[in-house]
Amino acid sequence: MKPEPKSFFLTPEIESYLLAHTTPVDDVQQWLIDETWSRVARQAGMQISPEQGTFMTLLTRLLNVRRAVEVGTFTGYSALCIARGLAEGGRLTCCDISEEWTSIGRTAWERAGVADRIDLRIAPAIETLRSLPIDEPIDMVFLDADKTGYLNYYEELLPRLRTNGVILVDNTLWSGRVFDESNDEEDTLALREFNDMVAADVRVESTILTLGDGLTLIRKR
Repeated sequence: MKPEPKSFFLTPEIESYLLAHTTPVDDVQQWLIDETWSRVARQAGMQISPEQGTFMTLLTRLLNVRRAVEVGTFTGYSALCIARGLAEGGRLTCCDISEEWTSIGRTAWERAGVADRIDLRIAPAIETLRSLPIDEPIDMVFLDADKTGYLNYYEELLPRLRTNGVILVDNTLWSGRVFDESNDEEDTLALREFNDMVAADVRVESTILTLGDGLTLIRKR
């Protein structure tokens, strides 16, 4: 089945035009998209959109990223996109708690020839982040996990991020629910609090991109 546009403000027609004018996915990426919808259809919407993946590969290359961290790997599409953009010798540390979902990603990483660049750690993300050395600066981070954990992950990662390093945070528009004041669901409240905190944080500068379900781009000053 073909998924609905990830961006809630895109019509299927605009999405089709957008994808037609974006570097297309390759055979491995398409296999991973199809496999995710086949094996975990109920959660498949958690996978980032193809255009977001392309953006993340481009940004990784532009920043010459050598050390990256991902919190929330799911079936591995975003990790594949980041790993492909890493500078020579670069490494991506992935945090997740599901062997089942990430096993799909492992297959794709092997097929794409990037498995040797990815260090997947199956454990609560906060434990993994606290174990990362403070004296080995991170170039780029992608947050796409439990929304109630975003603030804690951010505070663990920001001190480890190099100056001019970047944090990408997914789902920050939350299909528009973040600005619906009548919505008091736990994840919505957590994202609203996170967005407010980042906007006021003098340690960084940031913007929310209308990409996917809202992607916040944060630069450490």
